[in-house]
Amino acid sequence: MSKIKLRLTSGATIDQGVVIKGGGKALPVYTRNAGIIFLDPSDLKKLDLYPMAVVKISNEMNEVLVYAQISPDAPHPGVAFMPRGPWANTLIIPNTYSSGAPMYKNTEITVESITTNEKPLNMPELMRKYYLEKTQ
Repeated sequence: MSKIKLRLTSGATIDQGVVIKGGGKALPVYTRNAGIIFLDPSDLKKLDLYPMAVVKISNEMNEVLVYAQISPDAPHPGVAFMPRGPWANTLIIPNTYSSGAPMYKNTEITVESITTNEKPLNMPELMRKYYLEKTQ
């Protein structure tokens, strides 16, 4: 099992927006468009992974499984991008530093390959696990 430390940035994507506007948040296509991390090809190679392999991302806040993909914006070794949404939000540190918004940029994360057949949770499962169960 390989792992690397990276900096995470997050933002909206066109593909994610298309799925959301189409009412598909509960569909598997939303998971494939938002439950994903875009990595520089050199970082993907360090993890000895292929595109759309499942990886575990963790930091001091949480851990979550997502699909790994080659970044279309490479090169940017050491920096990963996730679409802003429930998967990324499990890792974003909520401190706003008086700005009113959490820090969606420059979050320290660990990305690691997994050896199980686990898949990323779909949006309803993710919401139950990380948001509903933690408030009860």
